[in-house]
Amino acid sequence: MDIKTLLDQPGKLPTVPKVTQKLIESFGDEDVSIDSIARQLAADPTLSAKLLRLANSAYFHVSRTIGTVDDALRMLGFVMVRNLVLGNGMVSAFRNTPGLDMQQFWRYNLYTACAARWLAHKGDGNGDLAFTLGLMHGIGQLQMHAVAPQAVAPLDAQLNVLAAGRAQLEQQTLGFHYGEVSAELAKLWNFPLPLIDALRDVPNPLAASEFSSPAGWVHLGAWRARIEVLGLQPDHPDARYPAELASRLGLDEHWASGVHLGQDAVNEEAMPPLRVLTEGLDAMLS
Repeated sequence: MDIKTLLDQPGKLPTVPKVTQKLIESFGDEDVSIDSIARQLAADPTLSAKLLRLANSAYFHVSRTIGTVDDALRMLGFVMVRNLVLGNGMVSAFRNTPGLDMQQFWRYNLYTACAARWLAHKGDGNGDLAFTLGLMHGIGQLQMHAVAPQAVAPLDAQLNVLAAGRAQLEQQTLGFHYGEVSAELAKLWNFPLPLIDALRDVPNPLAASEFSSPAGWVHLGAWRARIEVLGLQPDHPDARYPAELASRLGLDEHWASGVHLGQDAVNEEAMPPLRVLTEGLDAMLS
């Protein structure tokens, strides 16, 4: 099995809603019509209802009720609305994937996205890009499980799909890893090249030929999310602080204080608990 085989599968490539595809195209379109996107969103009752539910969630702390798609675009900004719709589109495209706990998988991705966004803001990076990348970084796993469940089942038995060493195991066994599959899917969907490259580099940002800060933010966010979702003890190998990467990104370890087992932040520089960072965004998973 190779990546081409995974993607050259008529009927097994994930399909995303039309409006989500339009939003993907907007990544490379500086003249995108916001009004046109708003009309398409408003024409989809299910999607617009979910968007408004998300916009009014505790995550955004809005001071008044957001009642229309136009309100959501004005209040939240186009990029964040695009991220919310994109995240929902990814969940819908991969709703039934054999061999995976989908609720756990998407919670991990949501936690990763929100943690990466917080870290990027702390490091003067692009938080919206980090959020998008965090939501999408694991979609290669979904494609692998959808198309080649028999090939990945032995790997699942050996190592959790969310484990830090999963990409290395896949590379050794299959000759490629989920980050590369995620990148190829993003290429098929016409995402911009920097995002495609970052998806490929997320599993090991320091090994990339050209260092990508967005990939670094997401890798650190995934480390934080993994501890929470898998309930890792402080002495677990996957809970070891990725100090070299953090240093490359200009972060000291104070941001990671109190991350284990749901402890609250112990100093003002620490990342808030993930339940706080993601409050209200669970609607994206339904």
